[in-house]
Amino acid sequence: MASFMIEGDGFARDGQPFRLISGAMHYFRIVPEYWEDRLRKLQACGFNAVETYVAWNVHEPREGVFDFEGGADVERFIRLAGELGLAVVLRPSPYICAEWEFGGLPSWLLADPAMRLRCSYPPYLEKVKAYYDVLLPRLKPLLCTSGGPIVAMQIENEYGSYGNDINYLKFLKNELEGGGMDVLLFTSDGSEDYMLQGGTVPGTLATLNFGSKPEQAFAKLREYRPDGPLVCMEYWNGWFDHWGDEHHVRGYEDVVDVLDRILAMGASVNFYMFHGGTNFGFYNGANHIDFYEPTVTSYDYNALLSESGDPTDKYWAIREVIGRYAQLPEEPVPGPSEKRSYGEVQMTERARLFDSFEHLGADEVLGVYPETMERLGQDYGFVWYETQLTGPQLNCEIILQEVRDRALIYLDGRFVGVVERWGNDSVVVDVPPEGARLGILVENMGRINYGSKLKDPKGITEGVKAGTRQYNQFLFGWSHRSLALRDLAGLRFEGLESDSEDGSISGSESSSKGSSARTEEPAFYKGTFRVDKPADTFLKPEGWTKGVAFVNGFNLGRYWEKGPQKTLYVPGPLLREGDNELILFELHGTEKLAAVLQDFPELG
Repeated sequence: MASFMIEGDGFARDGQPFRLISGAMHYFRIVPEYWEDRLRKLQACGFNAVETYVAWNVHEPREGVFDFEGGADVERFIRLAGELGLAVVLRPSPYICAEWEFGGLPSWLLADPAMRLRCSYPPYLEKVKAYYDVLLPRLKPLLCTSGGPIVAMQIENEYGSYGNDINYLKFLKNELEGGGMDVLLFTSDGSEDYMLQGGTVPGTLATLNFGSKPEQAFAKLREYRPDGPLVCMEYWNGWFDHWGDEHHVRGYEDVVDVLDRILAMGASVNFYMFHGGTNFGFYNGANHIDFYEPTVTSYDYNALLSESGDPTDKYWAIREVIGRYAQLPEEPVPGPSEKRSYGEVQMTERARLFDSFEHLGADEVLGVYPETMERLGQDYGFVWYETQLTGPQLNCEIILQEVRDRALIYLDGRFVGVVERWGNDSVVVDVPPEGARLGILVENMGRINYGSKLKDPKGITEGVKAGTRQYNQFLFGWSHRSLALRDLAGLRFEGLESDSEDGSISGSESSSKGSSARTEEPAFYKGTFRVDKPADTFLKPEGWTKGVAFVNGFNLGRYWEKGPQKTLYVPGPLLREGDNELILFELHGTEKLAAVLQDFPELG
């Protein structure tokens, strides 16, 4: 039986001293066809282990319905790492943070307004236990004690940054041990006193997360744990981006210096991230410190491998440092993936959203008050709310109380304004004497993944009021349509005519801006492009405003003209020889009915 255990102030693997030099990559952020390539590049850089979270919301998207196939096949990812000779450090939920949607928690937890998260609240513990009852038997054969590559598993994640319920942590520890997880268990937290006091478990290895000042961080840990291995479980060597912010870059000189100091202390380390990948679909998370900030689609993280898996200058600099402390593999580093430019994609067809509800399976649900997305049984995407306004009402303020997160407002189908969670909460309209239909399209921009505002239901979460700021009334009698956009195959497209020179919509579709087609009406735009040889490429929707991109039915993620991200990564395995389909679900309109597939990224 293989073993991995604490021995003095270090580790021993199968009886031999072992320093953990690990790198994080998340199987759910990488298309499965590229798992082996990324793992081989990790190994070639001198790493002896890979770390990954397990995202609960990926594996139990609906309560009691589990998915471990395709991109969710975590067992295959772990086996592949083991076949390459890598150890695996697993961090198996329930909460993972990771800038991932809701920190990996499934959205359906919020269908119960009384739900309490990450504590000893019995209904929450019941959900966790039901999930573990399915997950843990799948992991048991992959433990090092069963001959597999998993050498260590985490209990929760940075719990001391959230709470201090030691009974909750003990519950998770008992569930893991009771489920046969007989490998080294650990916690990971920041180096503040309250974090270590609230997040550690007696008798379990405590590790730290930091990006600098390793001497100070480990000195603080030693105040709580005088003996045992020193481990930086998250060495933050880059960072992530929010929409409207700048693209984060951390130079390799600083990263190299801190790593050298960590290794010189005899400590073990896990790079967060070695390879970031992509928040495909609607899986980006969000932060809320002073205000709500959604994370962009790219999770490049300025890591050692780029979003498309290419070694960066940071990769080579880190490899040189690791070579001072460990023997580097003799095998050459795998090269970068092939990149191709497929040129301009003309969008030749359109399906208007308001004509497409039935084709998207968005059945009408009636209710007294506007329901949240979770109460409607929906996880991600958009919700259409509609009600009747009485008239006349001049200068009537429509107030969205606690909208989450961004809403487009329509009066009798005419766009009248935007309400955003982080900005204004109302629009002013004139309601004619005969009244008007009020329509509200709400976008879930990503549930909060970290901190005290983690409980983050989506849609209209309180209500809609009409009147003045001082004198108003709640509106009742609503219809709802859920728009998760999982399957666009039922859409009915109509042809578009475009001006031959600039590609803008011609005739009555043009606005006073000439080449602009910003009609403020949500619509799906479709185009096809030819591929002679599938390869990685990057979609640049320049001139488009905000929306979601799909290639051959696969949801690439969100785009937004405010940046910093200007391109979306399109992995080669999503393409096929011959004709390929691009669909943009555009919320506001475009200046040109075309997008570009180029051979390089633009992240800001």
